[in-house]
Amino acid sequence: MRGKLLLLLSLLCGAAAAPAAPIAFQDTMGQRTLACTSCHGREGRAGPDGYYPRLAGKPAGYLYNQLLNFRDGRRHYGLMAGLLAPLSDAYLYDIALHFASLDVPYPPPQRANVPPEVLARGERLATQGDAERRLPACASCHGKALAGVLPNTPGLLGLPRDYLNAQLGAWRTGQRRAVAPDCMAEIARRLSPEDLSAVTAWLSSEAVPANAHPVSLEAPAPARRKGRKAAAPAPAPEPPPMRCGAALPPVAGSTR
Repeated sequence: MRGKLLLLLSLLCGAAAAPAAPIAFQDTMGQRTLACTSCHGREGRAGPDGYYPRLAGKPAGYLYNQLLNFRDGRRHYGLMAGLLAPLSDAYLYDIALHFASLDVPYPPPQRANVPPEVLARGERLATQGDAERRLPACASCHGKALAGVLPNTPGLLGLPRDYLNAQLGAWRTGQRRAVAPDCMAEIARRLSPEDLSAVTAWLSSEAVPANAHPVSLEAPAPARRKGRKAAAPAPAPEPPPMRCGAALPPVAGSTR
């Protein structure tokens, strides 16, 4: 019996003395942002519970502003604030650029369990707004396809209804704020609870169009041809109906 115990101890000691395989360190943003994807899903595709939104493919300016807002107290979530507290503006922008560069597929939408008339009301508000109550359409700022507008406006499709409800509710109550002028806070306060519910029901029920990406407001310059009169420039897009504040990205070359 004693011999068996000695043999077992020697095997255990030998196992403990064996060097563990070193963990490969890759100096990439993909590895550095594992703390982000542990909640927001692989490659920032969104968490499974409906409260951690998609990060992949959102405009870098929008992501950067939200990281600043969490770090600086305009948005309130202790875990995010703690993670971001020691990070500089430049490093937050690096994180934003990383997730903005990812192009991964969207899951199919989960249709909201509401009557058809509620979905129709939500679609009207999202695509046409309500001029009598000075409610701009979501599409007037977030793009006609609701896929986002560069550099600071996110897409609204492909987000869970729980998340949309929570964020609009946070804007209504002042729990979520942005750099002044905070246009979304003003819009959210103009929405009645019924309007808010209808909009989020429709947005969360809509599939993301194929190859949807944030668009640029700047129209490309028309091509010039020799010997022909230059084509008339494309009309400038209408400005958003409300002024929205945003922090500018850090100057290139600034330290982390």
